Amino acid sequence: MRHRRAPMIYEIDTQVWLSDVARRFGCPARLQDVPKEAWDEVTPPGIDTLWLMGVWQRSPEGRAIALADPELRRGFGDALPGVADDDIAGSPYCVRDYVADEGLGGPEGLAAARAELNRRDIALLLDYVPNHVAPDHPWVAAHPDYFVRGGAADLAGDPAAFLERGGYVYARGRDPFFPPWPDVVQLNAFSQGLRTSTVETLLRIGEHCDGVRCDMAMLMTNEVFARTWGARAGKPPAKDFWPSVIDRVRKRHPGMTFVAEAYWDMEWTLQQQGFDYCYDKRLYDRLLGGDPGSVRAHLTAELPYQRRLVRFLENHDEPRAAGTMHQAKERAAATMIATLPGATLWQEGQFEGRRTRVPVFLARRPDEPVAEGLREFHERLIAAVVSSGMRQGEWRLLDCHGWPDNQSCAGLLAWAWTGPDARHLVVVNLQDRPAQARVPLPWPELPDRQWILRDLLTGAVHERAGDSMHTEGLYVELGGWATHVFTVDPAAP
Repeated sequence: MRHRRAPMIYEIDTQVWLSDVARRFGCPARLQDVPKEAWDEVTPPGIDTLWLMGVWQRSPEGRAIALADPELRRGFGDALPGVADDDIAGSPYCVRDYVADEGLGGPEGLAAARAELNRRDIALLLDYVPNHVAPDHPWVAAHPDYFVRGGAADLAGDPAAFLERGGYVYARGRDPFFPPWPDVVQLNAFSQGLRTSTVETLLRIGEHCDGVRCDMAMLMTNEVFARTWGARAGKPPAKDFWPSVIDRVRKRHPGMTFVAEAYWDMEWTLQQQGFDYCYDKRLYDRLLGGDPGSVRAHLTAELPYQRRLVRFLENHDEPRAAGTMHQAKERAAATMIATLPGATLWQEGQFEGRRTRVPVFLARRPDEPVAEGLREFHERLIAAVVSSGMRQGEWRLLDCHGWPDNQSCAGLLAWAWTGPDARHLVVVNLQDRPAQARVPLPWPELPDRQWILRDLLTGAVHERAGDSMHTEGLYVELGGWATHVFTVDPAAP
């Protein structure tokens, strides 16, 4: 198993992507038939992990529920005008079984995809949904003790929250803040039988990939599960769900990467319970709606914690970045994401500036114009950052100082990466107006020589005296939403 340090992850909605590939290249919409050129597009230099979202067998019953739901159908029509029943594949998070869906090429197709990625030295990430399964999942009939259950009175009183199968009343899946999901059945995190079967399932999944992204992982912690389900769940076990599962999986797959979709400030808890990386939703929210000061405050957290966060500007659950940020802001935010410690997550279509968030139920998406130059920018950014080696060094947040009559520095953020023989400096202007500042640099070797600052993105070269950079800080001046990504090297004598 590959375990990447600070992986650069690229997410693909597998069903939608294959539909596009089939249309563009005239091939079947199966993983084993994807041409080399299409794999090239989703594995640009610098990307080292591909997340094939939604490869598992989808539920026919779940699809039927989606087809009959007027609210879901309205959402499908908004995203894909003229949507037809054939465009609705059902939710990939309503899993019928953890076997690659035949519509995507089945197990043969998944094996072919992994072989293609292996040839490129790209790790493969797949989904695991711990909180719920489809109503027609084999466990529903075979293991009713794996689920949160109710009685006839519950079913009669709240049919939207319960369903009946094989003489048992089951709770529909939910989280504590929203109504139940209509197409899934709630698993019981406190069931020892479920925990054992979860381990067995993850061991099988681990034979086909290098890591798993665990959907809504915080729902399975003792704390959240007890608060959500109370007495229906029974007594919480002494050991939390994730340590009891991950510890056993890693005995056979020691290099398997676990990524948690995490909200509600549960990131640290899940890291302590065994996850390698957790979503950094707080940074996402502050980049969208906060000010530079709130972003800076977030980046003052302890470095071991930050190294295990997943930074992102969009994913399949969030609006498209092009729909929430104008292009100059998105480029500045992307530069941040690419150069901060931790993992990074990019979604297929983000580099082209797609604006439509396609519901995961759909099998295709609308045509959209490509944003001029945006893909080239992202690919240049990621390749330059990774090839420079900066993310392998030690990271440090820096101060930006202004003057009594000029506090435009409040919009600037800066950090340094330091390796054995490398120095990198990143400065980002997170506001729509120019800013100036002095940035003290952390390198004691600066004095008594000249230094070359070379911008990895623009190629611009500046020569500066080490003495002034050491005593006063580097003077920077950036236009609105502009950035510097510098390598800092001694000038030739």
